[in-house]
Amino acid sequence: MQISDILIPERMLCHVEVTSKKRVLEYFSKLLATDTLSLTSHEILDSLLARERLGSTGLEKGVAIPHARVAECDVTLAAFLQLEKGIDFDAADKQPVDLLFALVVPENSTEEHLKILAQLAQMFSEDEFCEKLRTLEKDQEKFNLLTRWQPSPELL
Repeated sequence: MQISDILIPERMLCHVEVTSKKRVLEYFSKLLATDTLSLTSHEILDSLLARERLGSTGLEKGVAIPHARVAECDVTLAAFLQLEKGIDFDAADKQPVDLLFALVVPENSTEEHLKILAQLAQMFSEDEFCEKLRTLEKDQEKFNLLTRWQPSPELL
């Protein structure tokens, strides 16, 4: 599965102003709930919060990948937020996070979930990619960058 299969422009927002991890997860839950009748934003938020309680999904270099497997979910959904100002996300390097990619998958999609997370981790570990994502002016250009990125063949 490619990023282009799960991310649509309507679930991508840039220059968002939030001040906490919980507010970011609330934002994501609303974005992700718009495209499914089987899930409410409350169910998505509860799942994302439960996953964060297991350990932060904040990586390094200003990136976080909040994610959850959800029983009521029948399709894989993704959303992207670029924050106006980085926030504390309990990241491994203790740096503020400003690039966030959320993922919600059906509960029984363990293998798919892990493959997508591996792709996202590879994508966001590329310094040049993150810098370009931060500096591109237009949202459509950011969307194109995210959806046209190609993982290493072993991750497909």
